[in-house]
Amino acid sequence: MSKKVLIVDDSPVDLANIKTVLSDAGCLVVTARNGREAIEKAKLEKPNAIFLDIVMPDMDGYEACCLLNEDPNTKSIPVIFVTSKGQKADLVWGQMQGAKGHVVKPYSADQIIDQLKKVS
Repeated sequence: MSKKVLIVDDSPVDLANIKTVLSDAGCLVVTARNGREAIEKAKLEKPNAIFLDIVMPDMDGYEACCLLNEDPNTKSIPVIFVTSKGQKADLVWGQMQGAKGHVVKPYSADQIIDQLKKVS
């Protein structure tokens, strides 16, 4: 069974890069451009995992992660932050919001796949 993964990023380049990595790994990929859209797609698509950027307009990744974890329909979906925020404080704060993983940009394809394996 192939995994369905939601990728959320306001950068078309990052969105395309992660989509390529996960598609090549055999995943079915769904995308969103911001936190609000991420929550809608998560409820609709029920992905196996969510790769979520933190710095986005409208609603940032922290808020989206928090809301996903509060919703009974989406709280079981593991969230992995993919972000330029790589400080220890960012990692800890991400975990406090309910994130199960953290990948710092720039990332390698292996880092993305490893995170997916860890949460599935």
